[in-house]
Amino acid sequence: MVSSGLRRALNGTCAPAAVVDLEAFDANLDALAERAHGLPIRLATKSLRVPAAIDRALAHPAYSGVLAYSVPEALCLHARGIRDIVIGYPSLDRPALTRMFAEAGACENITVMIDSVDHLDIIEQVRTTVAEAGRGSVPDGTGPGETGATVAEAGAASVRVCIDVDSSYRPAESWLGDRVHIGARRSPIRDARSAVTLARQVAARPGFDLVGMMFYEGQIAGTADAGRSVRQTIVRAMQRASIAELAERRATVIAAVSDVADLAFINGGGTGSFESSSVEGTLTELAAGSGLFSPGLFDGYTHFRHRPAAYFVSPVVRRPAPGWVTVFKGGFVASGVPGPDRLPTIAWPPGLDYSSLEGPGEVQTPLTGPGAETLSIGDLVWFRHAKAGELAEHFNEFQIVSQDRISDSWTTYRGEGLVL
Repeated sequence: MVSSGLRRALNGTCAPAAVVDLEAFDANLDALAERAHGLPIRLATKSLRVPAAIDRALAHPAYSGVLAYSVPEALCLHARGIRDIVIGYPSLDRPALTRMFAEAGACENITVMIDSVDHLDIIEQVRTTVAEAGRGSVPDGTGPGETGATVAEAGAASVRVCIDVDSSYRPAESWLGDRVHIGARRSPIRDARSAVTLARQVAARPGFDLVGMMFYEGQIAGTADAGRSVRQTIVRAMQRASIAELAERRATVIAAVSDVADLAFINGGGTGSFESSSVEGTLTELAAGSGLFSPGLFDGYTHFRHRPAAYFVSPVVRRPAPGWVTVFKGGFVASGVPGPDRLPTIAWPPGLDYSSLEGPGEVQTPLTGPGAETLSIGDLVWFRHAKAGELAEHFNEFQIVSQDRISDSWTTYRGEGLVL
């Protein structure tokens, strides 16, 4: 339920608009910190995509370093003064990698993600090109102020590398293989043997330093478990089995790779898995970001409850029939497997539902139900996006509400022109 004070704060505001409840955001910072049981939290920035929100989170003592989405995002964060940056996904963006090698201090502060020798080859090719440029110009992004010495030194810098290890659950893997795969399909690196083979490839290459490993258990962190249906009962049983299997496999992989490299960090978890990840004993840090906005998908978890902090509001522009209203825009459907859980949650007023024939639309969203009778033309309907950071892709800024008034506005990546 959206508080009356929060609603009053947006009265008269140009809408549609994105909104952050600052008190709820701060409460979620503390809630995640408590659930982390003392492990530092690496902030997943793509789950916010709002520089001021990132800065506010990193000012909290429980948060240290960021998990970026791409090389361009990492470079923007580095330019803002953030130093401990891990890129969460492998990159084939040669122009962006070129800029990373040409930017002073970037290689010392940015860790790239790999899960294959092919990734190493591409990174090495770019680094060699930059190094060989010497006093000449570097293609695709070196600024006019770069000196030849700076370019050559940057191109020769060591590359910090993190290995992404698949953390999905595969029941009876020894005889079913990957035919039953539950969780994100990410890395081909899954066991100690494949991890050590890749780690040795990194160690054998001059100028590459293996500094970390990442494990993302999406089937636990990103899968809602609430409900009494047969499906949700199976989900909870799957998650219990996956937690036990992953703890054993993760410990084995970490021990094996630690014989090859002196690892600085072992990253894992996600907002939805802090309870199990934080006490497993294998991780040196956790990753999270979505929990700070607490989007609609998190309503389906049993073991934690954060405060909704990010919304969007849209005005009623029509009353097409008794029991119906139509709001402007609203078609902000989340990524993932299409289904009702990917639709925005209608947060206020109560008693509204989508039209089964239209759903949330690009230009209009019809709503029906008893709550429609309480609304007049111009009234605002409040929604929560199903996922956290994706809301920022639809707005240039968030209106920040504190103590029941708009106290600030925070520009999004989109508002700054940053394309992830």
